[in-house]
Amino acid sequence: MKEQLQIDFDNIIKTTSFTKRDIELKQNSLNEFIKTGFPSRRQENWKFSDINQIIKKNIGDLSFYNDYSSSNKIDTSVFVDGLEHNKIIFVNGIIEKIDFDYEKKDKVEIIDEQEIDNRSNKFNSLINLNKAFTNKFYKILIKKDYELIKPLIIYHITNNKIKSKNINLCLNFQLEENSSLRLIDLFNDTSEKNFLNIFYNFDLKQDSVLKNYKIDKIKNKNIKYSFNNIEQATNSVSETFILSSGSHFFKNEINCNLNGKYSSTFINGIFSLSDNRHHEIRTTINHLTENTKSYQLIKSVLDDSSKAAYQGKIYVNSEAQKTDGYQLSKAILLDKASEFNAKPELEIYADDVKCSHGSASGSLNEDSIFYLMSRGLNYQQSRELLINGFLLDVIEKITDTEIKNLIKNMIGFKA
Repeated sequence: MKEQLQIDFDNIIKTTSFTKRDIELKQNSLNEFIKTGFPSRRQENWKFSDINQIIKKNIGDLSFYNDYSSSNKIDTSVFVDGLEHNKIIFVNGIIEKIDFDYEKKDKVEIIDEQEIDNRSNKFNSLINLNKAFTNKFYKILIKKDYELIKPLIIYHITNNKIKSKNINLCLNFQLEENSSLRLIDLFNDTSEKNFLNIFYNFDLKQDSVLKNYKIDKIKNKNIKYSFNNIEQATNSVSETFILSSGSHFFKNEINCNLNGKYSSTFINGIFSLSDNRHHEIRTTINHLTENTKSYQLIKSVLDDSSKAAYQGKIYVNSEAQKTDGYQLSKAILLDKASEFNAKPELEIYADDVKCSHGSASGSLNEDSIFYLMSRGLNYQQSRELLINGFLLDVIEKITDTEIKNLIKNMIGFKA
């Protein structure tokens, strides 16, 4: 793999216009990735999801070279109906369109970043892989005191033109003071057996608000990894909702640093898995100053030998007095072959805090099914009603009514 990585890297460099320094930085990132390779069970953070073996088993050899010289046709049929929205459209890893037509032109800035982040990540080889092979680096800047009129949907589209490819995407978002962004990540794949590696960085200034909704619902045979780094200043708020369902494998990872007083983060997620799918959510919430808050709720419904894992860590440093941290995961296993793994962690160095975590899993309550059937429902209807009621609690945590109703419709709930 080492030789193929270097060959593919050299081919990309030949077809792009990176500066000599950029090439050196990207080569350093590639060297760091080559040292460690894809994560495996030997690393604690990957003990439940050995992506090295998952790629070998389901894809085999990957190609890391992508030709960005030709464009792809945009299939507009995948666009969300009934919701006016701004768009960023990726097709097979290429940004084909950026559209903020609903917004004031002087309030949103799209910056084609010239300088590559020169920091390698010795703890995450997939971030190094991303830095080595990402072709374009964009920053989305929301100006001070501006709330986007319409939500932004980022379409992650793949089609049958690619197979056994590694695709790396990177976007940086900066929300200036008292600004607001509603962001939906929507995945639509008709390709098979590719590995998508996505890195987002969010910089939230004072009093800013980020609402991010990640929707992976359409069934596909791709493998995905998404890393989101969130930096929050005083009185900022981030809300993240994850619907994890469609891909063969998907790991969503969130690292949130609550740097400013009265900053808060809310993470809610749903695993709805069948057909031997394997998904994971891993969160690290770092309470770094006093009077910060975090809330996490993850619920899973697993069937047909599927597997889900949730690793959630709350870290409270010695200066972070009056921290309020909450974390809970629950799972329903619909067959004996399905599996749910949870690893809740608290690491606390302050004494005036309120932190808790919990996890539970089990099967559907047969007494509840019997009760519903005695009221006229059949077995399948009773089962679905109990499952929907179990998951609805997470969806109701979405604070944006328009997007909440959209997600309900996507899942099949009545708005």
